[in-house]
Amino acid sequence: MTENATKKLFIKTWGCQMNVYDSHRMADILHPFGYRAVDTPDDADMVILNTCHIREKATDKVFSDLGRIREHKDLRAKSGKKTLIAVAGCVAQAEGELIMDRAPYVDMVFGPQTYHELPEMVVRALGERVVNTDFPIESKFDSLPVDHATQDGPSAFVSIQEGCDKFCTFCVVPYTRGAEYSRPAERILDEAKMLRDRGVKDITLLGQNVNAYHGDAVDGSTWSLGRLIRGIADIDGIERIRYMTSHPRDVDQDLIDAHRDVAKLMPYMHLPVQSGSDAILKTMNRKHTADHYREIIAKLRAARPDITFSSDFIVGFPGETEEDFEATMQLVRDVRFMSAYSFTYSARPGTPAANMQGLVHEAVMDERLQRLKTLLMEQQKEFNDAMIGQIIPVLFDGRGKKPGQLFGRTPWNHALYVMAGPEFFGKIANVRVDHATATSITGQLVQ
Repeated sequence: MTENATKKLFIKTWGCQMNVYDSHRMADILHPFGYRAVDTPDDADMVILNTCHIREKATDKVFSDLGRIREHKDLRAKSGKKTLIAVAGCVAQAEGELIMDRAPYVDMVFGPQTYHELPEMVVRALGERVVNTDFPIESKFDSLPVDHATQDGPSAFVSIQEGCDKFCTFCVVPYTRGAEYSRPAERILDEAKMLRDRGVKDITLLGQNVNAYHGDAVDGSTWSLGRLIRGIADIDGIERIRYMTSHPRDVDQDLIDAHRDVAKLMPYMHLPVQSGSDAILKTMNRKHTADHYREIIAKLRAARPDITFSSDFIVGFPGETEEDFEATMQLVRDVRFMSAYSFTYSARPGTPAANMQGLVHEAVMDERLQRLKTLLMEQQKEFNDAMIGQIIPVLFDGRGKKPGQLFGRTPWNHALYVMAGPEFFGKIANVRVDHATATSITGQLVQ
């Protein structure tokens, strides 16, 4: 590989925002070696599937995509062109050997902790198949390039924490991402300043348990997420700060106070609860109760009255009774969520829950899920309808499908579509909301 060579790189990403961030960083790492991102795998020199193990049948979906990409690889091979196929992410970490056995045309399989080794892996893959699912002693963050070569636009993600020590019984993350690790505060601040210099105004801090952040500072102290938010807020040019995903056990008073005191911190929190039943929460090993969750919500609303919440729910976890499910419905009625993600339970191989008794019948799970989604959608529409007539500051960070249309995020993390000229891209402007549905809001610029 040479600096002047131009190779086509296609990355498909499943799953969480951490995976989205990881895909961007993989593109950054390969950028100095001549790789440029493209939107289709058809004529790509390298294809990376960045996978997620959270959702049902994740491995099957990977093999389905691999079959289609193999056709592109075979077609290019007939004209003497080589295509490297790589599987990255959490499915690669958990199922690496299986992928290599079942798909002999795959050249590379590597886990989330090894992305910084990509250049060396690519060179090796030109002569041999590569499997790299180790958990290296050094953090990958220490070796990632500082420059975000592919950054384009006013919004960016910054990973501050990775891994999980919670060991919820349904979750594979501790096994695929490893133990919790927090980046040093100074490196995060440096990255935020570099992004600011590239025109970024809106930063989202990422972590599997982002509010478990406890990073070392240059003065020898340990910074919490609340302290880090204050440090980023002090950077001129950064206008908006967000973070995800949080765990109820790690919402401390310092973070609550940051929502009260830091104007740049947006009034929104994604706080997964999973269930409203204490019995199910205990079986899940969540280590919080439904009332503890309600107390956190109440404290945050007292500190920042306009704050909104989204959450995650698992319906039909092993042992869930109708009474347990009704407790979840009551929690939703009590809290009132702006939005939420809800799914029926599906077992993940290697997790404790995969061996649990008391499985809920699929038809019962589906019926409960529809009831929950109906309630959540009602709340979401009520929230969106209440915004009609409001004037809201929106940072335009995307272009809509219609000619002359931009979209941006409100302080509460909605995507809001507006007809606006290209000169508004990357800027914050006031928008009057004039239409809302359960899933979208639109408006007009207020000059």
